[in-house]
Amino acid sequence: MKILRDHFEKLISLTDAEYDYVMQFFKLRRVPKKQLLLQEGDNVSYEYFVVSGVLKAYVLDEEEKQHILQFAMEDWWTTDYLALYTGVPARVFLEAVEPTEVLCITKADKDQLCAAMHKMEHFFRIKNQHGYIGLQQRILSMLTNNAKDRYEQLLQQYPALIQRVPKHDLAAFLGVSRETLSRLYGRSKEM
Repeated sequence: MKILRDHFEKLISLTDAEYDYVMQFFKLRRVPKKQLLLQEGDNVSYEYFVVSGVLKAYVLDEEEKQHILQFAMEDWWTTDYLALYTGVPARVFLEAVEPTEVLCITKADKDQLCAAMHKMEHFFRIKNQHGYIGLQQRILSMLTNNAKDRYEQLLQQYPALIQRVPKHDLAAFLGVSRETLSRLYGRSKEM
């Protein structure tokens, strides 16, 4: 798949033979809209690369309210990393917001791939660093920015996401009510 090769080649170069070898470790999966890839309590076997579509990663509180941790669009990786790397049952739900295609790789296959190809280990190390930085920025934004600033930051960083994700999901991601999001959305259209 060209999207995955292009994704790799943002950080490393691969020959055709190397890319063919890498692709042996991935499986394509199609996920209909609103279908779960993961749910709380599952054993987590895969990390997912989004080829097309949008996934949302969320947890539920005691009142069954969704708290969205991440949206994953094309060219993004996602899973319940705690469960994947430690073997504990999943806490995170992964759901398709729209029809989605993902490439799946197991932890064991990723480890084998990284052991066989230093450049793939390098690639995944850099991706993990970027992911950690993104997570830290998200936490800092939630702790220090008001709702308006978080919304404007989301608009600036991911303008396409606003058109693809339902408003109630955006509100859950931003940690605001649907009504607050409607006010913010209305203000941004006036500007």
